[in-house]
Amino acid sequence: MAITASPHFTVHAGTWLRDEIVAPREISVTDLARHFGVSRQAMSTLLNGRAGLTAEMAIRFEKAFGLKADTLCRMQTNYDLAKARETQDEITVARLEVAA
Repeated sequence: MAITASPHFTVHAGTWLRDEIVAPREISVTDLARHFGVSRQAMSTLLNGRAGLTAEMAIRFEKAFGLKADTLCRMQTNYDLAKARETQDEITVARLEVAA
């Protein structure tokens, strides 16, 4: 039997990073963006949950804070899938039958 987690347990990787990593250290978005070599806008949209975490950005957080990039990527993927499941009934695709 597969164990499934409720979509209510998913969290956007960017907002989690903001709340659990960046804010407690009192690092400004501008300073963090500069340190990472990305635009302030890119950092802000990620940390506010308006853009997904890319693998490259996950590696930047891994290098800066010692977090595992693959864990952050799984967190983002789980969030994205939970959001897609909210509207899965609107996706109409027939089962594809393949001849053996």
